[in-house]
Amino acid sequence: MRTKKPALAIDETIALEINGSRQRVRLCAGRIGLPPVVVVQQGPGLPVLHEVAKLQQRLDLERDHLVVYWEQRGCGKASAEDARSVSLAQQVEDLQAIVKWVTERTQQRVLLFGISIGATIALLAAARDGARVKAVIANSPDLQTRAGDAAVDRFLHEHVRRAGTRRLERALTKLGPPPYLEPRRLQRRAVLLADFGSIERGRTFNALLRETLGAMVRTYGVFGTVRALRNMNIVQRTMLADVATLDLLAHPPQLAVPVHFVFGEQDALTAAVMSGELAGVIGGPRTTAVRVPDAGHLVHFDRPDIVRAVTENA
Repeated sequence: MRTKKPALAIDETIALEINGSRQRVRLCAGRIGLPPVVVVQQGPGLPVLHEVAKLQQRLDLERDHLVVYWEQRGCGKASAEDARSVSLAQQVEDLQAIVKWVTERTQQRVLLFGISIGATIALLAAARDGARVKAVIANSPDLQTRAGDAAVDRFLHEHVRRAGTRRLERALTKLGPPPYLEPRRLQRRAVLLADFGSIERGRTFNALLRETLGAMVRTYGVFGTVRALRNMNIVQRTMLADVATLDLLAHPPQLAVPVHFVFGEQDALTAAVMSGELAGVIGGPRTTAVRVPDAGHLVHFDRPDIVRAVTENA
């Protein structure tokens, strides 16, 4: 029988004015006075508030931290105007403002817990404002878009060849080669990656989509969900060209704080990254990098035990 978790000592959602944009954060903690961790969601354009329950159930970071779930500019129920104002540089500036707000509220340095492009944003923000940051947990960060796209292209061609079905061959032909600068193409790629087990292990794209839509309706309501999906497309249309030229290994951010990189071994999106070389390129003293068996791009959901252990020791 599943044991019911005790009620949280802190659970509040706050609207903030961040660099001319109205953004929401949800603060959750098991006890008063815990050190803060800011969750920087994957994307581009994906909201986070609908995933709070799943993150709490899998990772239970609230046991040891004040967890700040940050709904980024243009995400969720934000206005279309906010969504159109998004850029990679703007998200980094917004995260710096969130970190400043959290440190002033708690009088403690912040642990950044980034996922995918959210981990990239966390790395760039920590390079600019390391005095307020304790460390960065970088789960499956986007580091080299062109190399990652090329690795995914090889992965998909190999798996479609092995499958040998006309349906998959047609889907791959429709997807076309990288770069992926349009939301529809990026989403088609996500379908194939999920169905080949590279996003969340054992979960097909349709299963993940049903779960996501259900959680979004419970969090945002029906009309809010429609708005969130609209915003996702606007943000992706705005940001994909930005992300296409990203190469943090050629132009590494200079961080003085430790970075703890976590990659899934079955993640085609980060297959081109040699995790063993990262500690000498990005991150301050005590930087670590690990590839986790039986995990895909959402390594924090596939192997929450390992990701939680890394976070506890950061």
